[in-house]
Amino acid sequence: MFKNHILYPLLAAHQEAQMSSKKQSFFIIFVSLFFLFSFLELNKANPSVFVTPSPPSSIVSGGYWKLLQSSIGISAMHVQLLPNNKVIIFDRTDFGPSNLSLPYGTYCPGSDCTAHSVLYDVDSNTLLPLRLVTDTFCSSGSLDHDGTLVQTGGFAQGDHLIRTFTPCDSYDDCNWNELNQTRLVDRRWYATNQVLPDGRIIILGGRRVFTYEFYPKDDFLNNNKSTYLQFLVETRDPDENNLYPFLHLLPDGNLFIFANKKSILFDYRKSIVLKQFPLIPGDDKRNYPSTGSSILLPLRLSSTGPPVVEVLVCGGAPAGAFLKADKMKVYVEASRTCGRLRVNDPEPQWLMEFMPMPRVMPDMVLLPTGDVIIINGAANGTAGWEDAVNPVLNPVLYSVNEEPDRRFTVLSPSKIPRLYHSVAMLLPVGSILVGGSNPHTSYVYTGLYPTELSLEAYNPYYLDLKFNSIRPSIISVESSGSSVLYGQRFGIAFSLSLYKQGEAFAALISPPFTTHSFGMNQRMVALKTASVVQLTMFEYKLQVYGPINANVAPPGYYMLFVVHSGIPSHAVWVKVT
Repeated sequence: MFKNHILYPLLAAHQEAQMSSKKQSFFIIFVSLFFLFSFLELNKANPSVFVTPSPPSSIVSGGYWKLLQSSIGISAMHVQLLPNNKVIIFDRTDFGPSNLSLPYGTYCPGSDCTAHSVLYDVDSNTLLPLRLVTDTFCSSGSLDHDGTLVQTGGFAQGDHLIRTFTPCDSYDDCNWNELNQTRLVDRRWYATNQVLPDGRIIILGGRRVFTYEFYPKDDFLNNNKSTYLQFLVETRDPDENNLYPFLHLLPDGNLFIFANKKSILFDYRKSIVLKQFPLIPGDDKRNYPSTGSSILLPLRLSSTGPPVVEVLVCGGAPAGAFLKADKMKVYVEASRTCGRLRVNDPEPQWLMEFMPMPRVMPDMVLLPTGDVIIINGAANGTAGWEDAVNPVLNPVLYSVNEEPDRRFTVLSPSKIPRLYHSVAMLLPVGSILVGGSNPHTSYVYTGLYPTELSLEAYNPYYLDLKFNSIRPSIISVESSGSSVLYGQRFGIAFSLSLYKQGEAFAALISPPFTTHSFGMNQRMVALKTASVVQLTMFEYKLQVYGPINANVAPPGYYMLFVVHSGIPSHAVWVKVT
């Protein structure tokens, strides 16, 4: 609908480079007119839908990019941050050698003595190559309550496998366990995982699979089987736009499931659909291969009542876009809308907002401040092999609590395209790890969008040195045996040069398993504050309450941040139990 606008070329040109202040002013005027025309068109087609056009502010200088590794030897298709500040990164194993050799003496399956997985040490910026044999192509995962990665499914001989990886430090101790005798009931390729309040993991969907199942398996719980879910059949279309469904655990203990354009409230214990939410407005599809992204907005705990529960869905591609890109190499403009749904309203309705630019294959990352970074992706096409063009190099800040017409801010661009099979995730220092991009069936180092082996970090504005005086630093966490207990009060000692009264809070952020533009299990819980007490001239104690229950924060490891005047500390790891 939008690419026929007379102003569309101006938007496309915005991706090429940063502009002078005069050019930026003209750009903003033109974009404002563009959004006005688009707003009128969409409301004409959907008169009952409230749509807020959001022209972008100028590109800001806050935030900067840093290249961490020019090559890690593999392309980062899947990533998981572990609670020892290491990141397990892996690709697929069915396309031939990678660009990183395994250590001498390592057993090599067949003739392939290259690594398809690495362990990245965040603190030292170093790598450890790992042997991975079974095919993890387009798989899923979650951390269990002890911090072990439970990694599920994949392709071909790997599609029924359950692998594990336990946090480790040395090469001798760091090994994938691919010999788990427990297997998945159904094949899981393009499935989604979510940790549940009882510590189990639900694995849902997959290509031509319309069921869900649980891990670990337990005969007593009668979960040694899979369960049919009609919703997955209803959301399948000719493009199969219901893969990697968006899955969020809600504070009432039920699941929000989104696929294609539909969403439901689902009681997984009774296998009952409790509510069907309205269709997200517009023609755009939101799940793989018309890949958008979704996030559960921060849950803010207080004494005034239950938290507001909102889901944000951004990006994607119009109906039919995948077949056009994949079969005809015609790359239609991606979606430029976000839908925001307050799921615990009595009659929820989507609030539609315009992003500053179209984007397919975006990653969405929760920041400790409670805001969201939208990053990576392309302006045209879909996910798939060489099915997208026009990389979107600028991240966008989505300010959750701003007025709708002021929520989006365009940030400084990267120089590296991140298209299909790219990833982004929050690190404990508050920066965003960005890697991957391989839109080819093998590693290809030539052409317009070559296979990308680098790792870089986007450092948001709050990491600027000018904020050091108001940046808190956590000294200690006074809790029961280094664990945070549900509903129990505990203290966080922190130091600070310049304290502003009433401007501090603590937040828990779970480390997501990220692949294909979705951070599985990603959630932020802003804890209820009891008090802030000054201990010395520059030291303070923040008294907070642990999460209400396991529905709000499932058991496991979280990054704990203290945020003061909008500036977060570095995180420390705590175990919620």
